Amino acid sequence: MTQQHSDDVKKLADMIEGVKFAMLTVQTAEGHLHAHPMTTQEVEFDGDIWFIGGKDTEQVAAMRAHPQVNVSYARPDKGVYVSVNGEAKLVEDRAKLDELWSDMYKAYFPQGKEDPNIQLIHIAANGAEYWESDGKVRSLIQIARGLVTGEHAHQGENETVKL
Repeated sequence: MTQQHSDDVKKLADMIEGVKFAMLTVQTAEGHLHAHPMTTQEVEFDGDIWFIGGKDTEQVAAMRAHPQVNVSYARPDKGVYVSVNGEAKLVEDRAKLDELWSDMYKAYFPQGKEDPNIQLIHIAANGAEYWESDGKVRSLIQIARGLVTGEHAHQGENETVKL
């Protein structure tokens, strides 16, 4: 891993740390894009993203057929937005399930970790794009100023990284 790659991964990890929910976008059998919320795991982002889903869900079926997905994170209070594209793999790994499991999942999987419907979802990130602004109020002021003056509003930093 190059130093730049390591720095990019660390920056993304810092940006998405503490975001409770992510939006996972999949492609349906009809070719439509469908996004749905997923609980973010309490593991540090290292270029891989993990979720726990249900084998019987449309989302898992969509990833089985079309593994290219997108995961979006938002922290509007911090002015941070992250979009990660990658490839989904449906994984059976008891040790990883043990690592990721919390009792909160019993609401979805009543049999706990033994529930046969549990599906681990591994997203291997290909790249990401992020946007940072220095605060909601300033961003709104910049947008408003741009509308009034016709000048381009500077809304913060935007970068694309390859992972």
